[in-house]
Amino acid sequence: MSASVFRTLALIVALATALSFSGCSKKQKAEEEATPTAPTVEENVLGDSDSGQALGLQTIHFPYDSFVLSSEAKNNLKSNAAILKDKTSVKIQIEGHCDQRGGIQYNIALGEKRANAVKRYLQDMGVEGSRITTISYGKERPVDGSFTEEAFSKNRRANFVITSR
Repeated sequence: MSASVFRTLALIVALATALSFSGCSKKQKAEEEATPTAPTVEENVLGDSDSGQALGLQTIHFPYDSFVLSSEAKNNLKSNAAILKDKTSVKIQIEGHCDQRGGIQYNIALGEKRANAVKRYLQDMGVEGSRITTISYGKERPVDGSFTEEAFSKNRRANFVITSR
């Protein structure tokens, strides 16, 4: 083999090796950037959505396009607060939900306001705020996927997930 062919072959092998290492480096960075920084819901939650019903915690429903607590919602929250004050080791996550109407960002914000309104009311009833986290799913997790007023009413809610016993 001549020296020029050997040099060309050595150069090709060196370039191929360098490119393969640089390709791996970029791929790792992309994977690192794609790794979520916040824990997933599954890591935070012991039970399924609405697992609070096992303790007797009632789902709170809301009027259309509102995060204001009705008198019925307040009565249900008083019962929920009594249960939570009795079971002081239980920690919960309040999920805010909306019906399928409206935009994604708007409904995420509205679901957050609903979850926070429920949390504030429970705190006013004497439940320690450090035991409560909130999350909004907006319109992404309906309990009833139908497009009827009855289904929409069921989906406008805040429900409880037990995160720690």
